[in-house]
Amino acid sequence: MRENKTYEEISVGDEATIKRVLTANDLYIFAHASGNLNPLHMPHDGDEASPEIVAPSMWLGALISSVLGNILPGAGTLYKSQSLKFLDRAHVGDELAVRVRVRAKQPGNQVELDTTVTRRNGDLIAEGVAEVLAPVQKIALDEAQVPNVIIERHRHFDGFIEKARKLEPLRTAVVAPEEPHALKGAIMAAELGIIRPILAGDRRRIEDAAKAAGCDISAYEIIEAGSAQEAAAKSVALVLEGRAQSLMKGHLHTDELLHEVMKKDGGLRGARRLSHVFVMDVPGLEHMLLISDAAINIAPTLEDKVDITQNAIDLALSLGVQQPRVGVLSAVEIVTPKIPSTLDAAILSKMAERGQILGGIVDGPLAMDNAIDMEAAKTKGITSLVAGHADILIVPNLESGNMLAKELSFIAHADSAGIVLGAKVPVILTSRADNEKARLASCAVAALYRAWQNSSAGARREAA
Repeated sequence: MRENKTYEEISVGDEATIKRVLTANDLYIFAHASGNLNPLHMPHDGDEASPEIVAPSMWLGALISSVLGNILPGAGTLYKSQSLKFLDRAHVGDELAVRVRVRAKQPGNQVELDTTVTRRNGDLIAEGVAEVLAPVQKIALDEAQVPNVIIERHRHFDGFIEKARKLEPLRTAVVAPEEPHALKGAIMAAELGIIRPILAGDRRRIEDAAKAAGCDISAYEIIEAGSAQEAAAKSVALVLEGRAQSLMKGHLHTDELLHEVMKKDGGLRGARRLSHVFVMDVPGLEHMLLISDAAINIAPTLEDKVDITQNAIDLALSLGVQQPRVGVLSAVEIVTPKIPSTLDAAILSKMAERGQILGGIVDGPLAMDNAIDMEAAKTKGITSLVAGHADILIVPNLESGNMLAKELSFIAHADSAGIVLGAKVPVILTSRADNEKARLASCAVAALYRAWQNSSAGARREAA
């Protein structure tokens, strides 16, 4: 709670200051609120701190308004006029000091104030004079009454894409890209240098899909295949021959592709069970979120969950998480024989403590709220290195994981990348509902994971 200063309480020379660091989110919010979409004021993904991006001048004016309305005079203040002279520009990352100082009191509750905006080093950005009607009654302002705002941004995916572009393109067999959406994602990734595609499928259908998607595929090899099953088989053969380093699902069912991957003879089986990981870029969440398994293992056993957990940890490591925190989910956070998933969660936690699961901190059972939200964990008295901070969520079964991932996508507006691990190479899974950013991110995640597999750290994990 903050109290205002009434006209009678104000004296000449009174002053107030706030400090504010300009963020990219500030610029997005102002663009929405004002309708000013001037590209000079719009951050560029991956280069938000560019000196070419400047804050709108009236955003600085709004900061002055916030001091007047919140502190001096405070709640109940009304503007009469504001003069402003802009001497410099503010950029993302600048720490700004916004100061008002009373210069005169006039009859009729009028107050004049000098107003300035400066950088941390003292450089003057803007100055002017405000004339306001000061309040005559005491008012206490409750800042908590303002609703929260979430900006739909996907910074984590932007980072993955930029990192992947610095690697050698991942040689990728794209299986049956015979539909515009299925083909376009692969070609976009190729144009950014993330993958180098080999297209396996019906040539005529692929060419028709390219025409419909507006893609030029003249530079890419096409492996003729008369059916989706044949395209999957030939794509797996490309990996075994060393010509491809990953697979990418096109216009075919997932089980058709994985049938060829999982063959005992001529397949791509690895040492662990195959599992799918959703990598979620959730607006408002400071870190990325991995969910597994939501697409392959319908009702995983405890033994299956060991591989599912290890696969997810390895993927998080490849994406730059130093020590992934794994929350094993159930409906409750206590162990009870009546809910088998709580027993699995407790055993997985102990296995990680004993070194049977490597590279991350595993804790469970945790309910969804206390796995993600620190306040929920505190309320329930949970002391844990994972609770409230989980990077990875291991779900009890496919249905719960699939619903969770789609709720985040369609209600929380998250973007999701999909990848299958446990085979000899990563398998990129995309959906027709995926947008362009999600398709690129899936390719980028696969490229980063493959690079990690080939690193010394990845090699040690594969050996273990």
